[in-house]
Amino acid sequence: MSVLPIKLLVSDVDGTLVRGDKTLSQVTIDAFGRLRTAGITATLISARPPSGMLRLAKALDIPGPLGAFNGGTLIDASGAVLSAQRLEPDVATTSLALLEAAGVDIWLFAHGLWYSRDTRNIHTDHERLAADTEPTLVADFSGLDRVDKIVAISEDHAGLARLEAKVIAAVGERATVARSQPYYLDITAPAANKGDGIAAVAKAAGVSLAETAAIGDMANDLPMFARAGLAIAMGQAPEHVRAAARFVTASNDDDGVSRAIDRYILRTEAPA
Repeated sequence: MSVLPIKLLVSDVDGTLVRGDKTLSQVTIDAFGRLRTAGITATLISARPPSGMLRLAKALDIPGPLGAFNGGTLIDASGAVLSAQRLEPDVATTSLALLEAAGVDIWLFAHGLWYSRDTRNIHTDHERLAADTEPTLVADFSGLDRVDKIVAISEDHAGLARLEAKVIAAVGERATVARSQPYYLDITAPAANKGDGIAAVAKAAGVSLAETAAIGDMANDLPMFARAGLAIAMGQAPEHVRAAARFVTASNDDDGVSRAIDRYILRTEAPA
C-alpha cells in the first residue's frame, strides 16, 4: 500500500518523544528542525495536561495546536485553550467510585490543576516532570467539577486491566478509558481520544489525515494509528501496538522518533 507524501507529523510524548527520564534529546530537536526545513508541520498529542507540553513545544518550535489530555484539550504554544472536552459529572463520580473500591491511587486533573491525596506514589516525581507542575493536595475529590482527566495508578498491571474493563462496562461510550502506560489508566471525555485528537489537529493544520503520520507506543495511541495515513510504533511498544503500525522504529531511549523522521517521513535514510 502506497503512502501519500507526509505533510504533518503528530507525535505522542511519553515513551515516544522523550526518553525514559523525561528528557528531550538534541537529536530529536534537530530532527524536528529538519521537518521544518522540508516544509512539514509537526505537533504533539499526549495524555499530559497542557502544562506538561509547553516547554516541549518551545524547544521544538511548535506553534500548535497541541493535543493535551489525549487530544481532548487543544492549546496553542502559549497555553491558551482553544477547545476542551470534559467528563460529565456523573461519569466522573461513577469512575471515581470504582477506582476507590479497587484501592488504587488516584489523580484528578481539573481547572488547570493536578489534584492528589498525597505524594507517596512512586510515579509522583515523574509526573512532576511530565506535568511541569506540583500536585494540589486534597482530602478527597468531592466537589471537583470540570474534570479533564482521572488517572488510576497501580503497579498491579493485570489488576489495572481488570479495572479498565469494569470502568468501560460501567460508563460505556460516555468516556474514553485507556492505559497511557502499563501502570496508568486514563479516563477522559468520549472525544478526548487520540483518534478524534489527530483529526482535530490535522484539520487545524489544513492537512488531510491521509497526509498525516502518527507515532506512539501505547494502546491509547491506537485510535490515531487507525486514522493516520502512516502509523509508526516505537521499538519498545507492546506487540499489539507494533502490529497495528506500518513501521516500527527504535525505542524512545534510542532516538526512535528521529530515526522515524529520517527514514519514513523525509526518506533521507533507507527504511529499516
